[in-house]
Amino acid sequence: MYDHILLPTDGSDASNAAIEHAASLAEETGATVHVLSVADSRNRFESPSGGIAPDVWRESELDRAERAVDSAAAALPVEVQVERVVEEGNPQSVITDYAADADIDVLVMGTHGRTGLDHYLIGSVAERVVRTSPVPVLTVRADEEK
Repeated sequence: MYDHILLPTDGSDASNAAIEHAASLAEETGATVHVLSVADSRNRFESPSGGIAPDVWRESELDRAERAVDSAAAALPVEVQVERVVEEGNPQSVITDYAADADIDVLVMGTHGRTGLDHYLIGSVAERVVRTSPVPVLTVRADEEK
């Protein structure tokens, strides 16, 4: 049923909580886990007084994404086949586009479980992915980690 599992990660505790679930599902089904991290191209600080130049932002995001993919892939059992992917763009769009383009069967991702003002101000990539994903999405809250 599942041949390809997408595990988006940003290196946060929330995304790390999903690793165990993706690993278990992959071991059970023999699926390949596609570990994806998105270097966010939306520099929220890019302005004359923002303090972060576009090239510095891009390099920082690419470095963070590479570290997140390496960390998540290393946490998966050695018998699980892994594809490592780093892309640039809007995280929600890249995740859903990758799921469609790579014939992903299920998406396993962490969620911070923000509520109230934090949810309103920061939003939720996981929530937007659930709403637009072309495949089923299993979300794991950060506090579900063992």
